Amino acid sequence: MYKYDEYDQSIVDARVEEFRDQVQRRLAGQLTEDQFKPLRLMNGLYLQLHAYMLRVAVPYGTLNGRQMRLLAHIARTYDRGYGHFTTRQNIQYNWIKLADAPDILAELAKAEMHAIQTSGNCIRNISSDQFAGAAADEVTDPRPWAELLRQWSTFHPEFTYLPRKFKIAVIAADEDRAAMRLHDIGLQITRRDGILGARVFVGGGMGRTPMIAPEIRDFVPADQLLSYLEAALRVYNRYGRRDNIYKARIKILVHEIGADRYRDEVELEFAQVLTLGIDPPAAELARISAMFAPPAFDAVPSVPHELAAHDPDFAIWRTQNVSAHKQPGYAIVTVSLKPIGGIPGDASADQINVMADLAERYSHDELRVTHAQNIVLPHVREADLYAVWQALADAGLAEANLDLISDIIACPGLDYCSLANARSIPLAQKIATRFAPRQQDLGELKLKISGCINACGHHHAGHIGILGVDRKGTENYQLLLGGSGAEDVSLGKITGPGFDEDGIVDAIERVADRYVAERSEGERFLDTYRRIGMQPFKEAIYG
Repeated sequence: MYKYDEYDQSIVDARVEEFRDQVQRRLAGQLTEDQFKPLRLMNGLYLQLHAYMLRVAVPYGTLNGRQMRLLAHIARTYDRGYGHFTTRQNIQYNWIKLADAPDILAELAKAEMHAIQTSGNCIRNISSDQFAGAAADEVTDPRPWAELLRQWSTFHPEFTYLPRKFKIAVIAADEDRAAMRLHDIGLQITRRDGILGARVFVGGGMGRTPMIAPEIRDFVPADQLLSYLEAALRVYNRYGRRDNIYKARIKILVHEIGADRYRDEVELEFAQVLTLGIDPPAAELARISAMFAPPAFDAVPSVPHELAAHDPDFAIWRTQNVSAHKQPGYAIVTVSLKPIGGIPGDASADQINVMADLAERYSHDELRVTHAQNIVLPHVREADLYAVWQALADAGLAEANLDLISDIIACPGLDYCSLANARSIPLAQKIATRFAPRQQDLGELKLKISGCINACGHHHAGHIGILGVDRKGTENYQLLLGGSGAEDVSLGKITGPGFDEDGIVDAIERVADRYVAERSEGERFLDTYRRIGMQPFKEAIYG
């Protein structure tokens, strides 16, 4: 994984000291909250309903054991003993004291971590495929490209004050595990005639106006990719709306002027940017790529543990939460942070330490945060799977529910967020508890909950999506069906009138029952919905 050089470290250290001075002036009353707000947001510090929340960047979701242990230490020392892993592959702490924030950033800096550009109208944390470097279907490891984009975008003087926040995802396989086309820019690294390059999608996103990004260019050679992205951002910075926060995202610009005109504008700008020579020399990309070299895998495939065949609980977990690895004898393990009745994405300091231990002992000291709020151990020998499972079970982390209905994406909702209209966490707990006995039978069924229209829970991309709204001062929940953030990307549609908290759980059960009655052999919920349409489900829900 990537290691800081002297420039990285000096940048992060300088930012810590700058913010320490800003916090001291705020505590001394020398800065008002209005003056302090843009400064704290530049350092990932939000003021929520009850306390400050700190969002720590995890570039392209990759961590090592040392960094994971530090996250556990911060949870235990500065928060209430836990952290919340997010859909941006980051981690948030919800109970931070302002006076402690500089010390936290200083501790993060010692482990090559920071909170820079996790907020504000800038290019946010670059996200990627959580199976990068391990997946058999990838063209190449996309993380060197994500790291290159991180370096290019950090403190970019032209893109520090964009019309609105900006999110980029990078994948390198046909299977989309990062919701790439629901980003402001989505990149799919690919090869054409033996040349490495990228397909470029621009103008996706969720929120109050969900859109799927159209393809703007079918191939940009790798040695011109930064120039092309520079041109794409320049066009947005020039024409993006700044007079209306609800129309400021690039998806609105692409929609309003049309993908063809946006493409033409980018091509004109691209021709100009190419003359600037901003693309890095091949040696620089080679330097970065060398840090993502595959670990020293065993040359001989390992033999699965002999006890594994005699434990049905392990067999279920292995089937559900273990994925194929490109190296024979190895596997990819997804650790569920969705225990039945728990808070999606939360992990205690003790659990975070357990995952750090397992990474160091069994996964070549690597972990990944997924956009579905889980953790991945990317390089586990098949012979070690049983031991890993046992350790996870002892820590309450062995729920066998990856991509099942209880593997819920949920935002913090009204329990924490000042923007929310409804609670997400209690609803997620109720749904997981209700459906736990039948989730294996229901199969792949991705459910996502947002507590407001900002869609931090990605409800538009759920096979079943739930949106919390305020209805005359009471919490109300709209039900959506048919969304997907994968390579078969689609946006969910509202079924009809909303429900209270108990009513929405009952409505989901009626949807599940209709699916079971209508499905063909081997058909996922999403496949059945697409085949029979909305009407049969509306009839089941509303009668």
